[in-house]
Amino acid sequence: MIHLQDVTKRYGERIALHPTDLDVAEGGVTALIGPSGCGKSTLIRTVLGLIEPDGGRVTVNGQGVNRESAEAVRRKVGYVIQDGGLFPHLTARQNVALMASYLKTDGVDARLGELADLTRLPKDAFDRYPAELSGGQRQRVGLMRALMLKPKVLLLDEPLGALDPLVRAALQQDLKRVFTEEGLTVLLVTHDMGEAAYLADRIVLMRDGRIVQEGALDDFRERPAEPFVAEFMNAQRPAVAI
Repeated sequence: MIHLQDVTKRYGERIALHPTDLDVAEGGVTALIGPSGCGKSTLIRTVLGLIEPDGGRVTVNGQGVNRESAEAVRRKVGYVIQDGGLFPHLTARQNVALMASYLKTDGVDARLGELADLTRLPKDAFDRYPAELSGGQRQRVGLMRALMLKPKVLLLDEPLGALDPLVRAALQQDLKRVFTEEGLTVLLVTHDMGEAAYLADRIVLMRDGRIVQEGALDDFRERPAEPFVAEFMNAQRPAVAI
């Protein structure tokens, strides 16, 4: 469903992505993890066409992602960022329905009801503005907006990073259920190995613009590919123990 081949990106003298290959199978959930500045967000933004790579090829559901196709690709892909990325001057309802209204999509109200039930957002939150919502509610609204047009692919860039542990744990449970119920292919960026292990069936660890290891949690714990992997796992010890 998502395919990257020899994708590279440079900002001046800094290499954000060395030649990178990545595949996410249909229905799969892959977590990108690694320290800040390792290339996770750059990679996920190339999938959405927000960043144009300097080299290589990106395809989503068989369609090449480039300057000409990026808008069409984005309409088929859901995207969630930290704190929801909501427009402050629009209500929750208006944020969720924004693109559907622009495209004059049928069945907006019915879909809003479905998504409120799916994400467990209280119906009385629909008419509030983002500043009037809790952090967890804003994130649920951001997820609803990403799912409004029934995408096959969902991209999440540190979606839970700003939430307190109890709200984060509840949203992790809901996200896992949403992935299954909506039949989504998911690419997720996180700093948290515990979160990656809980939500994803495959973990990809990055460092300095390169993928250094990929697999399941046990692969990282028992068969680290290099000393950095063991060091990273040790730093994540409390979350991994949970």
